[in-house]
Amino acid sequence: MYKSHPNNPKIKIKAIEIDKAKPNCAVVGVYGHPNAALMTYYGLHALQHRGQEASGITSVYFDTEKNKKRFAYKKGMGLVLDVFSENGVLIDVLKGDMAVGHNRYSTTGSSSAANIQPFNMIYSSGILCLAHNGNLTNAKTIRTKLINEGSIFQTTTDSELFLHLIAKSKEKSVIEKIRSALKETRGAYSLVMLTDNELIAARDPMGIRPLSIGRLKLDDGYAYMLASESAAFDINNFEYIRTIMHNEIVVIDEETRKTGKIKSYKIVNETPISAHCIFEYVYFSRPDSKIFGHSVDKVRRKLGKSLAEESPLFDSEDKIRAIPVPDSGNTATIGYARVNSKIASPTLFELGLIRSHYVGRTFISPGQNNREFKVKAKFNPVKGVIENRNIVLVDDSIVRGTTSKALIRLVRSAKPKSIHLKITSPQVKHPCYYGMDFPSEEELIANYYPNEEEIGKAIGVDSLHYLSEKKLMESVPQEEGIGYCTACFTGIYPVEIEDNINDSIDD
Repeated sequence: MYKSHPNNPKIKIKAIEIDKAKPNCAVVGVYGHPNAALMTYYGLHALQHRGQEASGITSVYFDTEKNKKRFAYKKGMGLVLDVFSENGVLIDVLKGDMAVGHNRYSTTGSSSAANIQPFNMIYSSGILCLAHNGNLTNAKTIRTKLINEGSIFQTTTDSELFLHLIAKSKEKSVIEKIRSALKETRGAYSLVMLTDNELIAARDPMGIRPLSIGRLKLDDGYAYMLASESAAFDINNFEYIRTIMHNEIVVIDEETRKTGKIKSYKIVNETPISAHCIFEYVYFSRPDSKIFGHSVDKVRRKLGKSLAEESPLFDSEDKIRAIPVPDSGNTATIGYARVNSKIASPTLFELGLIRSHYVGRTFISPGQNNREFKVKAKFNPVKGVIENRNIVLVDDSIVRGTTSKALIRLVRSAKPKSIHLKITSPQVKHPCYYGMDFPSEEELIANYYPNEEEIGKAIGVDSLHYLSEKKLMESVPQEEGIGYCTACFTGIYPVEIEDNINDSIDD
């Protein structure tokens, strides 16, 4: 179903879209643990925020009757808890000490059972099971080439391309087959893969999406876990070791399990400066996670501090109430309140919006009343905190602006003196092609108004301030060889986009 854009009735947009950047996906891999599938399950549960559409786990085990390695898998639409609710599935079905898992939010390919990862195949070199986070920007070109060469596709997602490229490679070793396949692709990928005897991971040369390594000491060696965020390690008592570097392939095998030495290879010979997705820090990742080697919580606190330095708020009569839009705004608001108290006026961090965590994903449905009901179902204002106060509301971004308008109306119902909205990122003006599902440019509110003052008027606040690109860059970790992708703010894409990128690959 479609509806008119709130700022231009001539433009029709999908009625089910939410007014936030949609999450990408989560990948998890485990090696050397007798309950590998169970560890993967807990890891996926910790990373449920990265994909809520579908989930899957594949394990590899030794079949004593057949005297060979085999794989078992379980996939389904829905949340992790629902997909793996069957008794015994994680122990009796998904056997073995190796497993990979995936939480899906579709960025390419339709929402269908065929597109649920991990993808599994048996080819000339044995078993290969693969889970992918990211988006390829030359998927149409590669897919057309493979189809012309006789490949038959089972899904409509770009992730399947890796299987075909690896299977068709003329290289002799599995690592070289994978390496040659990755050299043909462009875009963003964090991959975890299982072979008969190895857990393999790779991040694209620009390192757009995160992927880290964790380790657990066992009596006879180590168990290893790979995950999009370190929160997956914490729930399983794995120790965070390091981030997988951009342009790196890592191999974990029996030797690694015994000695702790991880094998590492490059994808391309010359490693470029990275282009880490800066929105991972702003919004996607859990604040208790490490991504790209750094604490998300610390970065978000710094974003809040930078907001206060750039846009302080003064009140000569009363303390200002700084209220986060849960949950991504929580730690940034702490940073804002602390700095604003020092340089402007006394500011209290308050939980003025209570979020229900049992609503599920919030969709925008046709009709103003329905949209406002969805916001009310998700948030409820604490009137005693808000009433007759000057409120600073801190959020991570504004995309279409439709939900922001409804949220501001909800806060207004608690009768504040004023509402000042502070955003911990610049204006979102461009779509993402690397695994983050922003709307098209025509649907973004920042492209309909000449400045933030007019956007603020449109959504109903007394003032609005977006963090500047300069302050954003000052707030994220700076290291030699490390850069960031800011394409959704600047329109500068670090990896080449093919001309037909917007053409669907769905049949």
